Amino acid sequence: MNATKRAEIFRRLREINPNPTTELEYTTPFELLVAVTLSAQATDIGVNKATRKLFPVANTPQAILALGEDGLKRYISTIGLYNAKAKNVMAACRILVDRYDGEVPTTREALEALPGVGRKTANVVLNTAFGQPTIAVDTHIFRVSNRTGLAPGKTVRAVEDKLEKTIPAEFKQDAHHWLILHGRYVCKARKPDCPSCVIRDLCQYRQKTPAAD
Repeated sequence: MNATKRAEIFRRLREINPNPTTELEYTTPFELLVAVTLSAQATDIGVNKATRKLFPVANTPQAILALGEDGLKRYISTIGLYNAKAKNVMAACRILVDRYDGEVPTTREALEALPGVGRKTANVVLNTAFGQPTIAVDTHIFRVSNRTGLAPGKTVRAVEDKLEKTIPAEFKQDAHHWLILHGRYVCKARKPDCPSCVIRDLCQYRQKTPAAD
């Protein structure tokens, strides 16, 4: 895929959704950090249901520490892997209070040093909360990048590096949101909705699904 096609893909995605953002509900960088941490191997819908109850009660590191691990688990027990996630969130909150006065740090290195925070989570927080043009590659972006030919790669990091290198600067801030939403609602894993896809003529996927009769 050449640079002209890549730019046209993002131009069309921007045209249908000029201001994309995460579907996780949050109002502060800390709420986003917690929500993204909870979202690993879980749906945004499931996380939002839990945080709608949690955040009105505790939406700062200090407040979650006051809840205690068992108290936190009661709010997030409907989310997969909640025991491990509760432990990580508590440990991250302790670091945020002790080292950063309860504020979320704005560097990748500091974020990735927090328990439960990997490169993808750090990229989401840096991009969505702090406006940095990072690319957070999840399963949707990995699939779309490989299926379309936009940025093929055998690993998540390989796809991220290729997207970082090839996405035009004007699209980079919002690129991963466009790709996530495209993968979630159009370029779905089992049966992509190719007939309604705005980039179908630019996509290199050979097994495009046909239009219904």
